[in-house]
Amino acid sequence: MSISNFPDQSLLLDVEELSNCLDNITLLDLRPTNDFALGHIPGAKHIDVYGISLNDTSKEPLEAFLSIFNVLFGSRGVQAEKPVVVYDHESGERASRAVWLLRVLGHPNVRLLDGGSGAWTRSGRKLVGVRSADTPIAPDKAPPTPPPFVGKKRLDLLATRFDVHEAIGRDDVVVLDVRRESENKGIEKRARRAGAIPGSVHIFWRDHLDADGKLRPADEIRSLYEANGVTPDKPVIAFCQGGYRSANTFITLKSLGFKNVRNYVGSWGEWGNRDDSIIINPE
Repeated sequence: MSISNFPDQSLLLDVEELSNCLDNITLLDLRPTNDFALGHIPGAKHIDVYGISLNDTSKEPLEAFLSIFNVLFGSRGVQAEKPVVVYDHESGERASRAVWLLRVLGHPNVRLLDGGSGAWTRSGRKLVGVRSADTPIAPDKAPPTPPPFVGKKRLDLLATRFDVHEAIGRDDVVVLDVRRESENKGIEKRARRAGAIPGSVHIFWRDHLDADGKLRPADEIRSLYEANGVTPDKPVIAFCQGGYRSANTFITLKSLGFKNVRNYVGSWGEWGNRDDSIIINPE
């Protein structure tokens, strides 16, 4: 599938496009460290955002959370003037969250490699391994630490628990639960309280991926969401456990042309651990 099938081409690209622009981008590998060391796309820099979550989306913790990523992305050389491409094994949750975070932080040109490293190798292209240096770099010869990434934040792309509370009971907003069915029904407990947000629509995030971990054709994805009442005319707030899987849904819906999509950054890690959250157990 080519990104030409999608109206918004700012969030996805394929391996052909990536191979033609490797010298002009910052390439970020979001896979686990061991996978990166064993083999990565040439020129990629490793970064791990998997362990950094937010369990309180009030103003001060949210600002501190985003500041961490300004520093982390900056340490990998991310600059607003240079396009960024992000990948993991597939069109997965790790890379999706990084793409979404960079959009929130204000990067104007960041994309997800559709199919990830799997698509790269299936195309016949090679991965390169990490070579250990023969001589360690002396402290006084080490390059200076790059400055934090600075951009104009897009807080309209994220949702807090306050936004979700406000959306409950409204017919003009879709709260979209992309977790596993066992999580949605409260069978699988991953927080102090289990269940679902009242009125939320449940569509498992992997339902829009094919067997290779790439996005399915745009018409198929659009039919899946519209059949469940998720349509471009309504604002959408997506959530999962920690804002990873729902970041993938965010990218998918934006790539279909949805204008108003937000990722609930705290997700169930926040909602399910609070006493003031409204929770139901679907049948």
